[in-house]
Amino acid sequence: MIAQNESATAPHGKPEVLVLVGPTAVGKTNLSLEIAERYGCEIISGDSMQVYRRMDIGTAKASSEERSRIPHHMIDIHEPHEPFTVAEFQERARELIADIHSRGKLPFIVGGTGLYIESLIYGFQFSEAGSDEAFRERMSLYADEHGDLALHDKLKRQDPLSAERIHPNDRRRTIRALEVLHLTGTRLSEQLASQKKRSPYESCIIGLTMDRTLLYNRIERRIDQMMEEGLVQEVRRLLHEGVERTAVAMQGLGYKEMAGCLAGEMTLEEAVNYLKRNTRRYAKRQLSWFRHMQEIHWVELEEGSNISEHLKIINDIITGKFPFRREYNAKRRNDAAANPTQTI
Repeated sequence: MIAQNESATAPHGKPEVLVLVGPTAVGKTNLSLEIAERYGCEIISGDSMQVYRRMDIGTAKASSEERSRIPHHMIDIHEPHEPFTVAEFQERARELIADIHSRGKLPFIVGGTGLYIESLIYGFQFSEAGSDEAFRERMSLYADEHGDLALHDKLKRQDPLSAERIHPNDRRRTIRALEVLHLTGTRLSEQLASQKKRSPYESCIIGLTMDRTLLYNRIERRIDQMMEEGLVQEVRRLLHEGVERTAVAMQGLGYKEMAGCLAGEMTLEEAVNYLKRNTRRYAKRQLSWFRHMQEIHWVELEEGSNISEHLKIINDIITGKFPFRREYNAKRRNDAAANPTQTI
């Protein structure tokens, strides 16, 4: 039996890490809470947008009630005007994994930003490509004159795989991918493909997927709910605080579209339609990224199915990979039987 303060490591000494990935709106949050309670986890957000403070509705953060159930990390750690990089995510998440293990808990990475999660789990080494400020300025001016889509088309011609993974609205990452090729002569996608992927962790990676039509319907319902919860007002407040529309955080889904609406560049109806379209495209890119990752155990979710059916499949995957966690889960069930008010 695992003591509460005992660090959980695999027999060969690697720290164990549980991972849950999937496209936006597939249902990661609800399942992650149930899984975390069953296996003594603390959740590390693997979402590049949830790091930003006061950007809650558009990033679909776990609610304060949900975060009170399970400790969450890597949420609300940056101001919206501050850029956040994959290298910083990797460094901070490694520290969190060590800390969570030191308290006898199981680190649980949950999110949809493929590069962030893959860089952490597979221990990516980032090249020292350096920077060329003059090149960045030229590309930024090009985007100002011709639009972000034209800049993204430039990347698509030179590095189509990177273009597939980078959102057309994400000017910073588009420019960085172009800059890496400019400085090194090697495409960013080729550098990522050449990573040896020697993980410092023993990972159990679960991927959630869903029929495309069902997923798109869920995306549309989520966006309608975001609008009802006040997405426009959230974006307006950020702009009034002085957050520039060109800030990295404001390039996120929902923020760019609503900012355009507030600037009079489109109607609210048009902004919502663009957001739904862009989110569907993003979900498609997420699935494409995750399907290239190694050793993912895929779970097909069905609309209307009881969550317990999905949890049974997921439990079998986790205990098959981390056998001692079966004992932890059994202990929680026995404790709950002895104390019916306890949640398992």
